Order: sequence, then structure tokens, then C-alpha cells
Amino acid sequence: MTEKGLEHMAKNTVITIGRQYGSGGRDVGKLLAERMGVPCYDKELLAMAAKQSGLCQELFENHDEKPTNSFLYSLVMDTYSTGYSSATFTDMPINHKVFLAQFDTIKKIAEEGSCVLVGRCADYALADSPNVVNVFVHADLQERIVRIAKRHDVTNAKAREMIIKTDKKRASYYNYYTSKKWGEAAGYHLSLDTGALGIDGAVHMIQEFVAYKEKDHEKI
Repeated sequence: MTEKGLEHMAKNTVITIGRQYGSGGRDVGKLLAERMGVPCYDKELLAMAAKQSGLCQELFENHDEKPTNSFLYSLVMDTYSTGYSSATFTDMPINHKVFLAQFDTIKKIAEEGSCVLVGRCADYALADSPNVVNVFVHADLQERIVRIAKRHDVTNAKAREMIIKTDKKRASYYNYYTSKKWGEAAGYHLSLDTGALGIDGAVHMIQEFVAYKEKDHEKI
């Protein structure tokens, strides 16, 4: 891709990345942002949401992409769809506050300019925003086991356990808070297998997808 193409891409696009644990989704996000010359937000979102909401950052870390129950989900979505006042926010359950603060932060970040957002239902938070490309990164379980075992210096058995547990939490969190199903291809613009493509290949595919999408829109 040419520098002009990258510059055009960086000015107009917000990319969200959903990912299986151990698939390298965070690495894809960081490398993509580096090549685009834009910020990448992963756990940085938690610190920003904490600062903007006035809540303790530890609360966001403790509730990060973890499931809640269906009753709380209905409370959250009812409030988010109808709007809420500062007084209402004060009386909310802590999970509710964390969710809303994080969603608000995601929207504010996207309004500021192009960026890459990793996880945390960012695709759903920006469902009505223009120029958003939603990507899901996945890989074969065995390849993810090898990656996690090496990263955390644990046995393959322990890595497998960590992967299954983390993916279950992410899926539950996503499925509760959105109208889509976590990892289901129809819910994303692009689904990429890093086992087949590698990190660099996945980044290249996203760049090519965005460039083609923007070019196609310009013709209409």
C-alpha cells in the first residue's frame, strides 16, 4: 500500500478488533496502528474510562470483559438506550457504571479521529458510526496453546485451560452486551486466521480491505 493510501486510511477509519485469546489479536492491533500512524487502545481504555468517569481504575480491571447476568444486562441496555443523568449514574450497580463509562469512552475516542480499538465490545459501541471496520482474529487452538504457553511460561495443559476460560468470559460478556454472537463471522466485516496468515499477514489483509472499501465508496 502506498503512503498516500495509508494516509487516507488513517484519516477516515476506526478499526475494532475482537479476538480469541492467544490468537495474537492484540499484536495485530498494535502493528496495524503503528503502520497506520494512529493510536491503539487496548487496556488503555480502562485507564481512560476510569479517569473520565471518576471511578477507580481497579474496578474496570476487575470487570474487564467479564460476564454479568441477564438481569443486569437488561438494566444496562434500558438505561443506555434511554439516556441517563448524573444522578441516575450515581445510583447504578458498579457493573452498570463500568459498562456505561467504557462505552462512553469508546465513543469519545472514535470521535477524536482514526484509531484501533481492541476488544471490549467496541464494534457494538460504534455500530452507528461511519467508517468503522470490525475485525475478528482467530487461530487454531493448538497454535494458541503454544503462543500462550510461551508468553506466560506455563505448560500446554495450563495454557489450554487459560484459553478456554478466557474465551468463555469474553464470549459471555460480548453476547450479553450486544445483539450479536461473539466470533460469528456474519457479525464482522473481516474474520482472519493468524495461524494461516501470521500477524504481519493479518495486518496486511486489514489494510488492503480498508483501502478497497474506501476506494469502492468513493466511486458511488
